[in-house]
Formats: sequence, structure tokens, C-alpha cells
Amino acid sequence: MKYKNLGNTGLKVSELCLGCMSFGVPERGDHPWTLPEEPSRVLIRRAVDAGINYFDTANSYSDGTSEEIVGRALKEFTRRDEMVIATKVFFPMTQGPNGRGLSRKALFTAIDASLRRLGTDYVDLYQIHRWDYTTPIEETLEALHDIVKSGKVRYLGASSMYAWQFSKALHLARQHGWTAFVSMQNHYNLLYREEEREMMPLCIAERIAVVPWSPLARGRLTRAWDTETARTRTDEYGNKMYAATVDGDRKIVEQVAAIAAVRTGAATTTPRCTTSWTRSTRHGRAGCATSDSPARG
Repeated sequence: MKYKNLGNTGLKVSELCLGCMSFGVPERGDHPWTLPEEPSRVLIRRAVDAGINYFDTANSYSDGTSEEIVGRALKEFTRRDEMVIATKVFFPMTQGPNGRGLSRKALFTAIDASLRRLGTDYVDLYQIHRWDYTTPIEETLEALHDIVKSGKVRYLGASSMYAWQFSKALHLARQHGWTAFVSMQNHYNLLYREEEREMMPLCIAERIAVVPWSPLARGRLTRAWDTETARTRTDEYGNKMYAATVDGDRKIVEQVAAIAAVRTGAATTTPRCTTSWTRSTRHGRAGCATSDSPARG
């Protein structure tokens, strides 16, 4: 396993990060295709044994159970100071009006809840899952800065927003002397390359780590196009996400499989081929390539 600095920081992370959205109680939250604890632990252990030290989850994944599973497994399999644990905040965790978003109140409540679920006293990378249009960004940034200064978070990151929004947040943090974002987790893979227009160049210019989510396109880049899995049957959000580009996506998936077969003689290495592309691009070299968990595609 190779390691690199996370953007313009001294934090050393494995070049591959294990995305943990596939881990969680299937009956909790919006992802009925997730793996329960025992099979999740097998994959987490394999990642640790392979040298991966970077694990990414979110408070909203499977209603918090992803954080619980990841926290328990890492506590058993490795030492906390050797691991980089990343989680995210934004989506609703309660039915009340303050149980969501990026207000000061919501953030202070959310970080404490995530720490309890993860079983740790700090998070290495705390990421805003989306832009909050109902809260002034200045309030969000100052609250995040205070959380860092409290010792509960080491670094800050962001995910999936317009480049102008990210640029504004970076500028405001520097202007006010607040802790700035060091990473961007955005949607980027062979089927979706819109980020190359603005967000990727911004991250390169600002030395921001790029940590693409769904580099395997929710499993589409791991298997034959017509393969049916528990996830393809139940992942409503993912199916909607790629619905408008089905014809073009199928050609790309089939071409990647053909290339993988020629180079290795085994179509099952398609995920490796796809991940290698992400890591080899100019944008991929700017940060890390998040790995979709192989669980259920």
C-alpha cells in the first residue's frame, strides 16, 4: 500500500480509502442493500490487513449504524492512532428541525453523537456532506473551527457542492482565520466526469485533496452490465442518478471490461482497471481514490 499526504497537510493516508456506506443494518435508514455487522467486519479486516488506514463513513449512513460497525471493528483490529477515520454531517438524524443541516447547534450535537457511535474521542476528518442553503456559511465555518479547537476533530473536509461555493468557503475561512477545508469528496468516475470542468481544477490550484465518492459508479464499473444484485434491485437513488445516461454508460462499462480482460485475462479485474484510471488521472493524483466497498456491488 502506498501512502500520501492528504492535500496540503501532513496527514498520511493510504492511497485507497475504504468507503463505508455499504456497512450498516439493512433495516435502518435508506439503504436496504447494506451488509450487516459480521460480513462488514470481514471486509474491514481485509482492508486493515492490506494496509488501508483511511476509512470514510457518515452519520446518516444506515441511521448511524455504519459508524457503530466501523468504530467497533477498528477498535478490535488495529490501534486508533494508526487509523484515519472520516465521517460526515448534514442529512437528517432526527425528525426535529434542528436534527439536520449545518447550524452551530446541529454541528455541536452531531459531532458528539458521531464520537459516541464511533467509540472514539476524536475524528480525523470531519466533512460537511452537502451545502446548507438555510444556514449562513459563516456560521457553519466558525462552528467547525471551534469544534477543531475543542480537540474533537483534526481536519475539515467538504463534499458535493458547486465550485463557487467551495471557493467562497475557502476564502471566508482564510479571511477570518478559521480552520479551512483540506479535502473535497465529490462524485467522480468514468461515467460521471462533470467535476473536471471546475471543481477539480480548483482543488488542484488550492492544493485540496480530491477524494472521489462512488469511483466504481455504485457497482456499475465492477461487473457485467446486465448483472443483477441486491443493490441494483433496491438502490433507488443510484438507479435514478444514472438513468439519463444508460446508453452511453453501458458502452463505457463494456469497453472497460474488454480492456481489463485483454490486459489480465480475467474480466473480474474490472474494478482494478477502473480504480487505476481514477488514480492515474491528473485529478486522481491530486488526492486519494475512495474505494466503494465490494459488498453487494
